[in-house]
Amino acid sequence: MTDVVTGANGYLGNVLVKELLKRKRKVRILVRNTSNLYSLKNLDIEKYIGDISDLDSLCKAFEGADAVYHLAGRVSLMPGENHILHNINYLCTKNVIQACKICKVNRLIYTSSIHALEEQPEGEIIDENTPYCTNNHKSAYDSSKAKASIDVLKAAGEGLDAVIVNPTGVIGPYDYAISALTKTFIDFAKKRLRLTIKGAYDFVDVRDVAIGHILAYEKGRKGENYILSGDRVTVSELMKMLEKTTGIKAPNHYLPVSIGKLIGSLMPIYYWSTGIRPYFTRYSVEVLCSNSFISHEKATKELGYNPRPIQNSVQDAILWLKEMGYI
Repeated sequence: MTDVVTGANGYLGNVLVKELLKRKRKVRILVRNTSNLYSLKNLDIEKYIGDISDLDSLCKAFEGADAVYHLAGRVSLMPGENHILHNINYLCTKNVIQACKICKVNRLIYTSSIHALEEQPEGEIIDENTPYCTNNHKSAYDSSKAKASIDVLKAAGEGLDAVIVNPTGVIGPYDYAISALTKTFIDFAKKRLRLTIKGAYDFVDVRDVAIGHILAYEKGRKGENYILSGDRVTVSELMKMLEKTTGIKAPNHYLPVSIGKLIGSLMPIYYWSTGIRPYFTRYSVEVLCSNSFISHEKATKELGYNPRPIQNSVQDAILWLKEMGYI
């Protein structure tokens, strides 16, 4: 039997593919003909050219599949992309659901997001009892993932064997596309990081999230969602972890949150004018200021999910960045 992975060339996707191969699973990936496959170089996998917006190509890729891991989606920190996010994250997930039904896929594992869940007051624990929020005014991305998650749950109620996982902030090695967090690590190692913002977030190792996906396939209950979180870490604590790993002194100056939000609101103009990939926006500041008390107790109890300490993830990320020549 074959496992199909959409979004396989992404950060989480390439790690999941490698984890599946470790388990001697046959892996098929669905990628566009323009996709950069460097992260999957020299792997023994089947490649199908197609697009999640095209039901026919999905059906061809899903034929004979035991499991479909739907990771493909659009992540954006920029305003003005509501329509794109709606189409890719929501409407294309409808296609994936339909293709799974047509091809009689044994199980769909859908990668949602912790931010698809309704934000709770500071200090309250976010867990699987937290409802999805389809009208998040801060982020069209969050809303699009919430709507897609609800559709997956509805399909499960109608008979499709589907499980949802909700990762928090992914961290660690193998980030070939260089996400905002990995860019921060690079800037720190190159002594470019002079200021930080007070706040906190729940970070989880990308390898543990990949393993959590497989555990969800193996042990998850149909129609359930599982939060794949790690540790709540303050920005100051993260900087100290980087200091311990690199030997470079952490910055001890903090940008006021109000100023950070103001600068973040103006940064999209800079990104649009230069074509530089966005790393710092008002939304990213608001995330660090939001409630990040998150529980993975359900995934631990039901799946055997056991994420590693974040200090280990920071060390491995820096080591990988050195090996790749980024620092």
